[in-house]
Amino acid sequence: MTTDPAQTLEKTYMDLALEEAEKAAVRGEVPVGAVLVQNGKILARDGNRTLELNDPTAHAEVLVIRSACEHLQSQRLPECDLYVTLEPCAMCAAAISFARIRRLYYGAADEKGGAVDHGPRFFCQPTCHHGPETYAGIGERQSAALLKSFFQGRR
Repeated sequence: MTTDPAQTLEKTYMDLALEEAEKAAVRGEVPVGAVLVQNGKILARDGNRTLELNDPTAHAEVLVIRSACEHLQSQRLPECDLYVTLEPCAMCAAAISFARIRRLYYGAADEKGGAVDHGPRFFCQPTCHHGPETYAGIGERQSAALLKSFFQGRR
């Protein structure tokens, strides 16, 4: 049996994003994790830190984009792929677009707050300058279970 190398990489990077989401949950943050990759090299990985940093923009996606831009000394990340456990919100979709990220892989859909395949469908808007190739449902079951468990514990 031959394994598709892209699937293997997606699972590996998404597994790392899930680890970051789990760390975020331990910190009391909404469990979302992200990993940013360039040519097979991980540039940044993190989870939500909005409570910890008292910063409403400290979503996992924004944090890894900031870190990678600083590392590469560039505001653009055209050869980078982003793996995130939850469908990005409008703010994160805008950051992904402005950074010119090549591909977006996300786990669980977010019908309420998502902005890629739900809500405003940010990348489909005529005012959007760049939309990445988007792949949904990578690690969806694990991502959704982590979020469900987190919010059940809050109710």
